[in-house]
Amino acid sequence: MKRSRRVKIVATLGPASQDEKTIEDLARAGADVFRINMSHASHELLAQTVNRIRAVETRLGHPLGVLVDLQGPKLRIGRFAEGSIQLAAGARFTLDSSDAPGTVDRVFMPHPEIIESVGVGDRLLLDDGKLQLRTVKVGGGAIETEVIYGGKLSDRKGVSLPDTLLAMGSLTEKDHADLLKALENEADWIAVSFVQRPEDIIDIRKVVQGRAGVMAKIEKPQAVERLEEIIKLCDAFMVARGDLGVELPLETVPGLQKRMIRVARRYGKPVVVATQMLESMISSPVPTRAEVSDVSIAVFEGADAVMLSAESASGQYPVEAVTMMSKVASAVETDINYRGIIRAQATEPEATAADAISAATRQVAETLDLAAIVTYTSSGSTAIRAARERPSKPILALSPNLRTVRRLSVVWGVHCVETQDAVNLEDMVDRACVIAYQEGFARPGDRIAITAGVPLGTPGATNMLRIAFVRQDGAGSS
Repeated sequence: MKRSRRVKIVATLGPASQDEKTIEDLARAGADVFRINMSHASHELLAQTVNRIRAVETRLGHPLGVLVDLQGPKLRIGRFAEGSIQLAAGARFTLDSSDAPGTVDRVFMPHPEIIESVGVGDRLLLDDGKLQLRTVKVGGGAIETEVIYGGKLSDRKGVSLPDTLLAMGSLTEKDHADLLKALENEADWIAVSFVQRPEDIIDIRKVVQGRAGVMAKIEKPQAVERLEEIIKLCDAFMVARGDLGVELPLETVPGLQKRMIRVARRYGKPVVVATQMLESMISSPVPTRAEVSDVSIAVFEGADAVMLSAESASGQYPVEAVTMMSKVASAVETDINYRGIIRAQATEPEATAADAISAATRQVAETLDLAAIVTYTSSGSTAIRAARERPSKPILALSPNLRTVRRLSVVWGVHCVETQDAVNLEDMVDRACVIAYQEGFARPGDRIAITAGVPLGTPGATNMLRIAFVRQDGAGSS
């Protein structure tokens, strides 16, 4: 299961792919992390799916990550007397606190926090942005609006508020219950939907308490405005382009994607690019040229992972979609321009011993043409720092912590192996050389770079760089 590709693939599981055989086929085709969307999964299905992923992981002898995506607050209007209405541009339309069936003039807004938070001039987007209203008056438990873009509006359609900071957290009662169940089933990553403010990440960290990585989904304009504050607090984040494209002008999303990937690189946080990457493969065995270009741009920009949603969850060709994504990523990474683009996006290391060692390791490995970079990591931070440098040489991460190994499955270029911690420096060199040989990264006579924290097993204390020769018996000498 050695991957030649550096960027990782996240595949969403659903009705088309959640049986054990298909999960194995997806993993063999190139999926590194499996996403379980709690908008569509029960607690029973969550537990079953995680068990299937772990069974496949054991059979393949290759770590697989589990990402549980919390639904977040779903804001919806009430119902209409006739099931739907037709809104005309320029008409007045009211959203109020009366639960009476809606008419062409008004509808129930079952979220008092929206009525309390919306201001005059704020936009309300309905049905994934197909209809747009602008607030002209607020008061008396109602929002009076003018219809900017009209159309058909039916029962229980979603509401987006791009201009409004809601006085509510991103973690609902359902999310809290789902989160506890995900932690009980040892999920590796928790994705937090509709993050608006840094406090949303702080709230979920209080519950998670280090048992999983916290991934912030950036899909609200309010999150974009406080992007760096949020990124500092989370363990990774996702460029959730679907809702970003609803709440922000579509033409700004590509630039935001590029900016967010670069910010992630600067802070050394893994970043996943998601939504509609190979959308046409839901019903077609081949993608469009534009979709292939979209995936390739994310890879060229240095994203840690690219994600499939409906393509692998409910589409007709889930395995083919993963295979195609893997082929596109591999082609980009062997392109003559790839290394130059990746190097041009490099950022200066932080003024810490760990960052300086990681930067030096990349330079040494490339200057001396070493076979691989081997990092000993307890918490995963050493491997993430090595990946931040985007070296041209493979990164082999060794950890005694299975949870760390699985969590690193979303990180660019990192091949993870669970192994006992080294007992001394000699054992550390031997173990690194043997595993690099066994995993196919080095041959006898090759040299490898080894980074670790001394004393061994100290989380986040990378302070040592060794160069070792792989001997004929696979062991090492420095």
